[in-house]
Amino acid sequence: MFALVDCNNFYASCERVFNPNLQGKPVAILSNNDGCVISMSDEAKALQLPFGAPIFKYEAFCKANNITVLSSNYPLYGDMSARVMNILADFSPDIEVYSIDESFLELKGFDNYNYADYATKMRSRILKWTGIPTCVGIAPTKALSKVANKIARSNLKQSKGICIIDSDEKRIKALKWTKIGKVWGIGSQLKKRLEAKGVETAYDFTQLPSDWVLKNFSIVEWRLQKDLQGISKIPLEEYISSKKMIATTRSFENTYSDIDNIKERISTFASHCAKKLREQKSNCHTITVFLRSNRFDKNQAYLKENSTVILSYPTDSTLVISKAAIEAVKTIFKKGIKYKKAGVIISGLVPNDNFQLNLFSSENPKHKPLMSAIDGLNKKFKADKIKLGNQDLKRTWKMKQERLSGRFTTNIKDVFLVK
Repeated sequence: MFALVDCNNFYASCERVFNPNLQGKPVAILSNNDGCVISMSDEAKALQLPFGAPIFKYEAFCKANNITVLSSNYPLYGDMSARVMNILADFSPDIEVYSIDESFLELKGFDNYNYADYATKMRSRILKWTGIPTCVGIAPTKALSKVANKIARSNLKQSKGICIIDSDEKRIKALKWTKIGKVWGIGSQLKKRLEAKGVETAYDFTQLPSDWVLKNFSIVEWRLQKDLQGISKIPLEEYISSKKMIATTRSFENTYSDIDNIKERISTFASHCAKKLREQKSNCHTITVFLRSNRFDKNQAYLKENSTVILSYPTDSTLVISKAAIEAVKTIFKKGIKYKKAGVIISGLVPNDNFQLNLFSSENPKHKPLMSAIDGLNKKFKADKIKLGNQDLKRTWKMKQERLSGRFTTNIKDVFLVK
């Protein structure tokens, strides 16, 4: 059996833990730079505030409906997520952290357990120790546990946050209730293709001939179908696979029209990418840099440019990647343009211990120990204290966060004082 534990309205719930005055009231959380709504409480959903709503268009709507609008507080959310996942690890040694607010648990050897009682215990402990409400779906496969979780979440009063699919009768009933577009792994394009075949529900999908699914789609959809039929084909992933591409893209606080500020930002973004690259033990072959002007500025035409550099040898060195990125941005920078956004994307990733060497060029052997020392010191001090000389040593990238709450669990200055 598999359990899917999902935190309810996670970002909003984190805010409510440290501001109880928000309990029972509509809350909306904004994306980077306070752009659009990316999370909200059930009360805000009931007011039909759209997901992805640009806040500048819905400011009046939020004020009229007394919706509390907050900036994303990622240090707080990340720390609260880690606390929830650590609690879940006590309930099963086989755990897959699927996202910041949900995890799969494989319940091996739990045949004699009362699953409802065990799920209740999970929810109670997480709520008591962190203040975060959750829902738990338990079923024979991962895909079915997703379905069970959605059912538990759809009617909290009746389900009490728990749904157990432990019989074929319950499985069929759950699948008939689930629309095909709501099935885990079914995107918009796949939904259209299935609907054209007459598939309206998850149950309809399970009734398609398996050979036809494999022939017309792929092994991924075939495994999903088997999972929904109660035959486990999607295993627990204990380790996060390496990314195929790494990107750091940011909108600036203000527009920049001078090359020096742009170069500093690009160097910082490239350094961030290189750090991520080393964390997943990879090297890169290709670096792409892009610049964007402000699409909302009616006084100038919208401009978007990019440049790609192919390295002669794969690397994870911040020195090499930053230098290449800066050279690339020089080729696309235009004087007189006010730039609002930039980014660095690294691709062509290969393992750092197994790649094709170049006969005529290679990386400076001093870079590896240097990068290792820099990463070690930055990790020790939990901040990027050591930077390249072309970065602003006193400057950190700062999002527009005009509605930000405190970092109550990660910054000693924001910890509550109890008198």
